[in-house]
Amino acid sequence: MISVAQAKKLIKSNLPPRQTRVLEIGSCTGVVLATDVKSGVDVPNFDNSAMDGYAFRYKAGCEKLNVVGELKAGAFPTEELKAGQAFRIFTGAPMPKGADTVIPQELVKKEDDAVVFEKNAVKRGANVRKQGTQTRKGEVILKRGRVLDPGALSLAASVGVDKLKVFRRPYVGIIVTGDELVTPGKKLKPGQIYDSNTVLLTSALNTLNVVPRFVFRVADSRKELDKHIDTCLEHCDVVLLTGGISVGDYDFVYELLNSRGVKKLFYKLKQRPGKPLFAGVRDETMVFALPGNPVSVASCFVQYVKPVIRHLRGFDHTFEPDLKLPLSSDFQKQPGLTYFLKVRTTPNAAVVPKGQQSFNLMPFTNADAFAELDAESEVVRTGTMVNVYKW
Repeated sequence: MISVAQAKKLIKSNLPPRQTRVLEIGSCTGVVLATDVKSGVDVPNFDNSAMDGYAFRYKAGCEKLNVVGELKAGAFPTEELKAGQAFRIFTGAPMPKGADTVIPQELVKKEDDAVVFEKNAVKRGANVRKQGTQTRKGEVILKRGRVLDPGALSLAASVGVDKLKVFRRPYVGIIVTGDELVTPGKKLKPGQIYDSNTVLLTSALNTLNVVPRFVFRVADSRKELDKHIDTCLEHCDVVLLTGGISVGDYDFVYELLNSRGVKKLFYKLKQRPGKPLFAGVRDETMVFALPGNPVSVASCFVQYVKPVIRHLRGFDHTFEPDLKLPLSSDFQKQPGLTYFLKVRTTPNAAVVPKGQQSFNLMPFTNADAFAELDAESEVVRTGTMVNVYKW
């Protein structure tokens, strides 16, 4: 058995390469930018009005303007305004030549073909969006590694970008094994239990903005496993298996992975829960064979699988803890093993609920993270600062 730190070091040394792709901007929500994006134009690319009103050439003492034309968004003026003249103008319309100020329509009164307003009602340059105020041509507007949310995509579109180079979401295959597992909603027979691992892994991937490419649930059958393992190894960046990794008569996973040329990085860790964890690589595919107990699956996913998925999505430093918090209560543990406790995070503590067994999912009614307890400790005291890894 190796330590948690050694296991993470081995995984980091064997991470699959990130893949990129070019997508239409409308398909980029939630993915990570693979290159910096520069503006190809000034934005705005002309001076324009910030509101509905009247555009004119500012001059002190000139509170009456003759209205000589009208401009709406999409038009472009060729006539130059003279002192004492104004254009009726609408939001977003280009400023006419010679004009430098817009007075809002609510501040003027109409008098035939003219408008009048009070002295000092507006300052020179008011209500005009100047060219390049948002962005200058050639300026970097989005940095590599940025998650593309609606705001970022709107910004890219505003400078004329229609396609973006992004990190491809990894292709993930899930194989859940076990004769005893039954799909939720069906009636249980004696000796059977409901399969929660399929939902757990699918949901965990969904929170990372990844939809699994394959989801197989198979009996403890060498023939079925053969077929599905081959499919996943051929078409996925990450393969996740649960169950069948121990040393029982029906635990075929380790043997089948080895026969497929999957290079073992480690098998069994000095941790609880999740000691019988296998990690390996074949070509550019990483394989995790997780234990069968749901909490072991969850803790191993958060510690080892999630960082790999996030790395492939384009994030850096993915093995770092999310938080450091003081433990809410004493906890006694077996020395020599790193413990991952289900905890509920608050602004001031990692609260440890009852029910830390690897089969017990009840703490997940409000637990939202795992706290890491040092391997060498036997009693971890209240207030001890611990690394916390969020779902």
